[in-house]
Parts: sequence; C-alpha cells; structure tokens
Amino acid sequence: MGKKASEFNRITIKLSGEALMGNQGFGITPEMISYVAHEIEKVYKLGVQVSIIVGGGNIFRGVAGSAAGMDRASADNMGMLATVVNSLALCDALEQIGVPTRVQTAIAMNEIAEPFIRRKAMRHLEKNRVVIFAAGTGNPYFTTDTAAVLRAKEIQSQILIKATQVDGVYDKDPKENDDAVMFDKISYMEVIQQKLHVMDMTAISLAMEQSLPLHVVNLHTADNIMKVVLGEKLGTLVHNE
Repeated sequence: MGKKASEFNRITIKLSGEALMGNQGFGITPEMISYVAHEIEKVYKLGVQVSIIVGGGNIFRGVAGSAAGMDRASADNMGMLATVVNSLALCDALEQIGVPTRVQTAIAMNEIAEPFIRRKAMRHLEKNRVVIFAAGTGNPYFTTDTAAVLRAKEIQSQILIKATQVDGVYDKDPKENDDAVMFDKISYMEVIQQKLHVMDMTAISLAMEQSLPLHVVNLHTADNIMKVVLGEKLGTLVHNE
C-alpha cells in the first residue's frame, strides 16, 4: 500500500451502469470495465478505503420497464439483479489487477456474494479490501443513487464521489445546451430548488439531511477520481452551506 496522500480515509464511489458499456450501447465492454478497474486501483494505491455502488442501467432500468407497462416492483427487482451482474464483473476486473475485493448484496444470494452486513463491510475496508455494494437497497422504488448515499453513511464514508458521463453539475443539460454553465460548488438546497438532475430527490434529500458531501466528476477523464481524493479542484462539489 502506498503512503496516504489524501484528506479522506474512507470514500464511496457511485458508478452508473452505463459507464460500463462503452460505445456498444448495452451490456459490459471488457475495455471499459478494465479502464474503470484501473481508475479505482489508482485510488486504492493511495491507501484510501474504497467502497463502490454500481448501477444497472446498461442491462435493465426499472423505471424504463415500469414505463413500458411492467409492474414497478418487478421491474425494480430486475434492475437490482442487473447491478449484481455489474458488481461481479467489476469485482473480477479488480481482482485480476491485484486489488482484493468483496461483493456484498442487499438481496440474499449466498452462492455468489456475501449478504450486506454493515460491520463486516467495515472490517473488509479496514483490511484494505475494496467493497462493492450490489442490489441497491434491496427494495423497489429506491434507486442506486439512494443506495449510494445510504451505504456511504452506514459505513461512515467521508465523501460520496459520483463518477458520471459529464464534467460536473450544470444549470441545464450540457448535451443539449451549448450555453450550459457548470458549478464549482453548489448547495443541496440549490440543487433541489433548481431541480437539477444530480441524483434523484430521495438521494439528494438524504445526503442533505446527513450532511454527506457529494463530488461529481467525469469518469471518462483519466485520473479524475484520484484527483478528487487528492483534493484537486475539478468537477462539482455539492454540500450543505
């Protein structure tokens, strides 16, 4: 383990499922999951305790299934299982490059992953193992964003880093508006008042209530997650004023 060069001892990283599919539009791209694993390895080698929550949108999105006429609870259960697939794939990619990793799932499936047990997760982190939390909260109607905030607080992470498809939080969709302005910092209350799509409102409200700092950065720019951990100014910090 390298010498600590971070102001954080323990962090949680939220990855979207879409981040794993690369340019193929569906599923998992081996090149992309290898890239993500190496980005996480850089943070791990700083001596920081790392936990991860990954979405399932590259395989199945519960909200989309519900919109197509499927029962919402059934659709969300399918989405939670998709996160398990992604978590196992990321675990394998990390293990292949020498990063010890454990998957804990909110839905019991003992043959392939540990059940989520808070104290056991924290013990893994203390033993310098990366922990991936799968299956969201284990409940329908809650997103993996909400699961990320919940798990981050449960294991006492100092910050939640959302590694996403854009550079930070904008006042409007930067993909559709050339004049979109990115915030360096913004409060949770401003996010709610301006209805900015950082995370769903349940996740934002919980993070605000629990005073959990959220840092949004672009996953596709190499070293971004590591730079946030090292205290460099990039992306957007969402916090309580």
